[in-house]
Amino acid sequence: MNRYTIITPTTYDGAHHQAIAHLLSQLSSRAITFTEDDYRQQLASPHSPLFLLFDGNAVIGMLTVGTYLTPTGSKAWIEDVVVDNAYRGQGLGKMLVTHAIDYCKRQHIATLMLTSKPQRIAANALYQSLHFERKETNVYKMEMGADSAK
Repeated sequence: MNRYTIITPTTYDGAHHQAIAHLLSQLSSRAITFTEDDYRQQLASPHSPLFLLFDGNAVIGMLTVGTYLTPTGSKAWIEDVVVDNAYRGQGLGKMLVTHAIDYCKRQHIATLMLTSKPQRIAANALYQSLHFERKETNVYKMEMGADSAK
């Protein structure tokens, strides 16, 4: 029996919420606030399933897939991939990404994309090993939050 499982939560669980907040603190150097309301909205969204990786009852990793339709086909983005520091180097990131790929295949998604900072050597090697191709394009970002107008 596999020690690790991946689930898509459908109802709010405070312990999962705390674990997600902990994982988000490892994902970025900037503080990320993920409120109970944020989590409930995430759970309610049919276009952005959250996959949680468990070791027994402990949440040790996560990944989100955002999906949408365009005139050129269905697309998805893998977002917020993180495995707890204590579990890294065991192939669990690969397990999460493979799960996301399988999900997208079942959903008949035409194109699956992700971004990764160049300095994330292990993550970039993982994505390339799973047949993601580096796309020659620029990614632009505009912060649309309340603080962005300042």
